[in-house]
Amino acid sequence: MTSPEPTGHLLPTAKGTALTLHRTVLGSRAEVWAALTEPELTSRWVGPWRGEAGPGHTVEVQMSFEEGAPWSPLLIEACEPPDRLAVSINDDAGGWPVELLLSEGDGGRTKVELLHHLPADVGQAGLGEIGPGWEFYLDMFVAARHGSPRPSFESYYPAQKAYFDTLADRGNQG
Repeated sequence: MTSPEPTGHLLPTAKGTALTLHRTVLGSRAEVWAALTEPELTSRWVGPWRGEAGPGHTVEVQMSFEEGAPWSPLLIEACEPPDRLAVSINDDAGGWPVELLLSEGDGGRTKVELLHHLPADVGQAGLGEIGPGWEFYLDMFVAARHGSPRPSFESYYPAQKAYFDTLADRGNQG
């Protein structure tokens, strides 16, 4: 089985760099927003969450497709339905500032852009592990939205590690 083609790239931001990835999925922004934010729907592709949601609130999320994943705090930094969700996931690996942006596409489709912010003081360390993970979870999201078979993480990691390591190397030279 061949590995999916990696799609991520680095984007300079005011606070450092962001790893950005895109997918286009079936459904209106409102439908896609629900799939990204409602716990019974998030459990189909990333995992469930629990708690009182809202900007400034912390909920707990369990990335259930990772072996033995604990419940981790997730701070909701911004929630602007159906356009933008900014969160920070905190787990054993540290803080993960992530932003999801939705825009209307053609033919009943919505574009989802994921930005994983990499602060300047952190740089692109670990990008070879982070990138394949986000590619996997976005493809899990697409599969859940389209009713297609779930991808296998082994198709992403370590197969895509070299691609993301190369991105990090180029990013660290600039």
